[in-house]
Amino acid sequence: MLSFLRIEKTIFGLASKVNAVAAGAVVFIMLLVTADVILRLFRRPIPGVYDIVGLVGSAVIAFALPYTTLKKGHIAVDIVVRKLPRTARVVINVANTLASLALFGLLSWQSATHAATLRTSGEVSPTIRLHTYPFVYGVSAACVLLCVVLCVELLRQFRGAEIE
Repeated sequence: MLSFLRIEKTIFGLASKVNAVAAGAVVFIMLLVTADVILRLFRRPIPGVYDIVGLVGSAVIAFALPYTTLKKGHIAVDIVVRKLPRTARVVINVANTLASLALFGLLSWQSATHAATLRTSGEVSPTIRLHTYPFVYGVSAACVLLCVVLCVELLRQFRGAEIE
């Protein structure tokens, strides 16, 4: 029991740190776009803003997923599920968690494979020639962390944690 709580705490801490990186990236995007808009007034736009926002935006979304999952911050339509008996709710939640685990496990694997291909080919962004593979590896890593979060959630469900 104590070791499981320690694992949960460690995963929560890691997801919180990754979420803080995502929040910092949102602030970076906001400042970059604001600076670009202001500089456009003086006919001095920042080159590659579109590239940077797209690449950093992918990291923002991926890095926010584990923490959002831990906090159960996703939109859920559970009007019907809440009315079911506890056993049925557990079965539905376990099935949903397993499906999510399969999906994000596949996404992590394919993202890592794609990043390796991008690295080998030397793929860069069109405007500022920034390598794209580190961002794709970041998405893959965030999906791995999400899979760990989902595994912890699955263990919680099997241990009899209350289903909300």
